[in-house]
Amino acid sequence: MRHGGHTLDWEIKPLPFKIYPALEAVALPTDLPALAIDTFTALAPAALSRPAPGLDLERLAGALFFSAGVTRVKTYPGGGRVHFRAAASTGALYQTEVYVMAGAVDGLDAGVYHFNPGDFRLRRLRAGDFRGALAVAAADDAIASQPASIVLSAVYWRNTWKYQARGYRHLFWDAGTLLAQLLAAARGLDLPARLVTGFVDAHIGALLGLDPQREGALVIAPLGAPGRMAGAPPVVTPLSSEVVPLSAREVDYPLLRQAYADSSLDQEAEVAEWRERGLGDIPAEIGSRATPIQLPAARPEAGRTLAETIVRRGSTREFSGDAIDVEAFASALYHATRGYPADVPPGVVDLYVNVHAVSGLDPGAYAYDRAAHALRLLRAGDIRADSTFLCLEQPLGGTSSATVFFLADLGRLLERWGNRGYRLANLEAGLIGGRLYLGAYGQRFGASGLTFYDRAVVEFFSPDAAGKDALFVTALGRSRRVVAP
Repeated sequence: MRHGGHTLDWEIKPLPFKIYPALEAVALPTDLPALAIDTFTALAPAALSRPAPGLDLERLAGALFFSAGVTRVKTYPGGGRVHFRAAASTGALYQTEVYVMAGAVDGLDAGVYHFNPGDFRLRRLRAGDFRGALAVAAADDAIASQPASIVLSAVYWRNTWKYQARGYRHLFWDAGTLLAQLLAAARGLDLPARLVTGFVDAHIGALLGLDPQREGALVIAPLGAPGRMAGAPPVVTPLSSEVVPLSAREVDYPLLRQAYADSSLDQEAEVAEWRERGLGDIPAEIGSRATPIQLPAARPEAGRTLAETIVRRGSTREFSGDAIDVEAFASALYHATRGYPADVPPGVVDLYVNVHAVSGLDPGAYAYDRAAHALRLLRAGDIRADSTFLCLEQPLGGTSSATVFFLADLGRLLERWGNRGYRLANLEAGLIGGRLYLGAYGQRFGASGLTFYDRAVVEFFSPDAAGKDALFVTALGRSRRVVAP
């Protein structure tokens, strides 16, 4: 890390938005739904309690804004501008791109669209109803009956500019964080939503017109109640839409592209077989035999609406070190880990927690048993210095009230899902991390995502974590700058 020699070349920092200069823009409504649902209610995995309304342009705009929109813009002396987004992103680089596959959206012609959060507009890449083509590529017939699907991709260079080939992980962390908010927003909008992680990557890329050397599809999120099945889709012809270059030049990281290719699925039959072998519950992996410390029951409500939480959310830059109460901490953990609707079962990630200042809990390192909603003590005592070191020696890791480490047994996951299991693990870590953000800000404290020393994290939590790999870190605590009520 210290002697790698990589520096940030600000002359070629990528543009924050993907721009199609020649395509006609479709303005999205800015009079958005109120999204007055409580934050914790929005995180609940249970089915909607009432019949879902049809998907119209206003609800689609709400889903896009509260997951990927620009919530505020800050202009600095000299004219520099920072666009703050609804969901967090590693290094605030926002490499996740959003596409909409619309077929039965009231107020929007059928087509394949790119969403630009910079001007809050859609641009149509293809005219016609391509939901059937998406369903075939994902070996998922139900996609063709849902009004629309949101497809997330990642522009590699926008992240590798800073993080190099390690950015492969970040693609899925950031997609997961965005999906946490998309699923919550969909619930607040009374829209059924789910995740589809298995698909023929090359077919989705061709459908969206992606340059496979620079951008790859990550996940599909069908939206809305099923209705009439889409008819036979138009022929998928090559796209040649002009795109504004992100930089004067780019640096290629072949290892990232190779990792994506090695975890791709090539045929619809392969997708179906991959999904079939991944069905079934995933047994919990809590190795500690320590007596469980039962956490308080989770609060049913956070106290803030989802819209308010998202608009006020940010990545905490400096923690005060003050304590949060155990009920707030337990509520954030519980609501972040209750699962989500997807084509393969969640539960592939294990959570380890370094507690520094949680009233009602002794400081120490713990394993979280999500099934029992309990902690098992691994190491007692003040471990702020350890947490700081583990998080690349970043003070945020130790000044937090608690720092959550995500680990997984990759050997087990790769055996079950092949190389694509690595995608699933990082996606789930990002999604739970995104829910922790919402749980924290919904209860008026803060959160921040961090990177880490991989082997040191595993060694610190061993022997319980032996054989696992570190994936992601989310720190929770009170910001030194007071969060507005």
